[in-house]
Amino acid sequence: MSEFRKILILNGPNLNLLGTREPDIYGSDTLADIEGHCSRLAPSLGIAVDFRQSNSESDLIDWIQQSRDEFDGIIINPAAYTHSSIAIMDALATLSAPVIELHLSNIHRRESFRHQSYVSPVATGIICGFGAHGYQLALEAIAGLIGTKKEA
Repeated sequence: MSEFRKILILNGPNLNLLGTREPDIYGSDTLADIEGHCSRLAPSLGIAVDFRQSNSESDLIDWIQQSRDEFDGIIINPAAYTHSSIAIMDALATLSAPVIELHLSNIHRRESFRHQSYVSPVATGIICGFGAHGYQLALEAIAGLIGTKKEA
């Protein structure tokens, strides 16, 4: 058995455009930058990450379903699917592993339609509004939830 617990990090639609898409809201880091930060941090937390992005709801659902036997937790930035996808919520609800819902911006300070999340009711916890740093916070949180984070 590997010494590292496996975490799936899923990213939804339009996050492939980070760094160029509305940097005043989402920051200047690209998704590749964020993936690099996560890959460098993960080993120190006792975890290995599998980082994925799709603009397709069906890909995200397939990956969630496939994760059931392969991963110890999921961090998901569902992007716009947060506010519209009951199907993603239903897929996440089948998991016994912890789920962290993640958003770069504070969805509660934005347009009113963004205040509704279909993911929140099935998430273990939510991190929003910290930009790219939120991914680090999510990794630290999930490491604590699955028992890999070393106490200082």
